[in-house]
Amino acid sequence: MTTASGHRSIVHLHIAAFPIAVARLSQPRLRNRPVVMAPVQSDRPVVLSVSGEARREGLFKGMPLSTAMKRCPGLKVLPPDPETAKKINRHLTRTASHYTPLWEAVRPGHLFLDLTGAERLFGPVRDVSRRLQQDIRDHLGLGGTLGVAGNKLVSSVASRTPAAAKDATGIFHVTYGREAAFMAPLRVDVLPGIGPVRRRRLLEELNISRVGHLAALDMGQLKLIFGRRAGLIHQWSQGMDATPVYAGAGTPVISEEITLAQDENDDERLLGLFWRLVDTCFYDIRKRGWYPLKAGLMVRYADQASATRLIKLLPEQMQPNGPHLQNRSLCAVLEKLFFDVCQRRVRVRFFKVWFREFRAAHVQLSLFQTPKPHGEKINRLIHAMDRIQDRYGQGAVRFGMRCAECGLRNASSSAVH
Repeated sequence: MTTASGHRSIVHLHIAAFPIAVARLSQPRLRNRPVVMAPVQSDRPVVLSVSGEARREGLFKGMPLSTAMKRCPGLKVLPPDPETAKKINRHLTRTASHYTPLWEAVRPGHLFLDLTGAERLFGPVRDVSRRLQQDIRDHLGLGGTLGVAGNKLVSSVASRTPAAAKDATGIFHVTYGREAAFMAPLRVDVLPGIGPVRRRRLLEELNISRVGHLAALDMGQLKLIFGRRAGLIHQWSQGMDATPVYAGAGTPVISEEITLAQDENDDERLLGLFWRLVDTCFYDIRKRGWYPLKAGLMVRYADQASATRLIKLLPEQMQPNGPHLQNRSLCAVLEKLFFDVCQRRVRVRFFKVWFREFRAAHVQLSLFQTPKPHGEKINRLIHAMDRIQDRYGQGAVRFGMRCAECGLRNASSSAVH
């Protein structure tokens, strides 16, 4: 939505280390001291969330907990409490919905609000942001910083700028037309898709460290560096982003993740873990009667570098009984996703698989063609396995490493044919 003047008013609310901020509500003694959140019961726990005080001690997300405790002897370690975080986040989104129906929850503690045109009801967008911030503080006891700009990218970056650059209330307002000037002096990794590995390459090989350096490159030079993403990188480096705020973006996402007990770089073993996560997601998707249109994979390596990719899935790759590991065309696409992401020979430490953009799994059946015996056999097998998992829990039965009939490589600790 845009106004008659042609520009939007987008606010990004950023509550740093949201799970820790939630824990501090019930444990005030944790305030102003270094705190991390980690699954202490894990064989090799890693840090999942880091408070600002711990970050200043050199701790970061993904660091092994043992290393973090050596580096910061006074560190307080909390176990994850996802249910409490979800509950507080629901209250947070409910508060935001009082100001606009166009709000998007990116992840817990991070909200986009499109306040375009709301000035007629609430006044200047900066004043609305201040009232929203005060409401969250009064009703939930949480403090957050806000970025105000004409698009989502710039407002998100503005909300994460150093406190010294914000006003006394923690709000940074990038006025319309000043987006490129605001972005130019910032480090290149504030742009989406430029992680530590690509930033190191830009710095070491091309001496590009600031967004303004990227903005000065022409499209030919950008294509040599970023390929098909060159157009997006060019727009983002200029402070442009046409992405809308998706109303009620409680878009369902079904995901599974695992932190490996030991770093691994054997493709067969990693592919086995990948299929195990996919199989668990497929079970949840089938129970809901859906099929996904997008799939994603994120891998974090032992050196803390990560790689992420999102692909589209075609409706014709689905079958009436939902996604499963015996669907040749679907698994071929997902296996390609795995090898496209896992290209480095560095050992892998963490996997995350997710599916989103779902549609109902209703496929028109033919009036004249009878199901092939093999397809019918697979359907009965899938339904039988789902019933076993319904009764005995997920993971009670899985596909084996290789199905004799279709030849697909699947992962499991137990075989079913």
